[in-house]
Amino acid sequence: MGKVYLIGAGPGDPQLMTLKAARALGVADVVLVDALVNWGCLAHARSDARIVEVGKRAGAGTSQAFIEKLCIQHAKAGQTVARLKGGDPFVFGRGGEELRALLDAGIEVEVIPGITAGIGVPAALGIPLTHRDLAHGVSFVTGHGADINWQALVRSRTTLVIYMGLRNLKNIVSGLAAAGMDPRTPACVIENGTLGTQRQVMTRLGALSSAGFRGPALIVVGAVVGLARMPVQEKAKAA
Repeated sequence: MGKVYLIGAGPGDPQLMTLKAARALGVADVVLVDALVNWGCLAHARSDARIVEVGKRAGAGTSQAFIEKLCIQHAKAGQTVARLKGGDPFVFGRGGEELRALLDAGIEVEVIPGITAGIGVPAALGIPLTHRDLAHGVSFVTGHGADINWQALVRSRTTLVIYMGLRNLKNIVSGLAAAGMDPRTPACVIENGTLGTQRQVMTRLGALSSAGFRGPALIVVGAVVGLARMPVQEKAKAA
């Protein structure tokens, strides 16, 4: 019987992947890789490893059930499997589902955490998600759910980090405004975070827009966004 590593590849830049993740990739016979993983991470895989793309983007791609089936099949065939996921496997990565399926099948699993985009991407711009003068906590949410309690999030007075919200940004902004958030609250959209192709706009909640962005993107809302390091021209836009 083989073994499966559930690996977080980090927020994008391959250099932000952990040493433990790189070492696990180096012993894998099979690598099942998600669409959001930077292929530079695969430099750590063996030259003879089988690389299988199983990513999902915008609801399309390999089904979750089939991904779990592949992991189980390869492990039962005695192979070492690296299941490589963007960010952290347990933060909006469905890693919990895969772990449960593997354990139920009697497969040995080791989880290797990664830096989730919600932490790594803002940090790369100098945005501290918590700050003793500005934010006593942080809330991570997905932006495509219909049952988000915006009122509770606004009352929490925490920094909001919103994954997968680009397509629903207009509704997110209106939901937060209706829940009482000040439209002057600093906010940003960051596309392709930590990569050379990264783009961002720093503005206020009331002016937040998805125009010009294609994703993947992260949305951050809160006073701490005002601490971001950004070019002079972008500071002018946010003023």
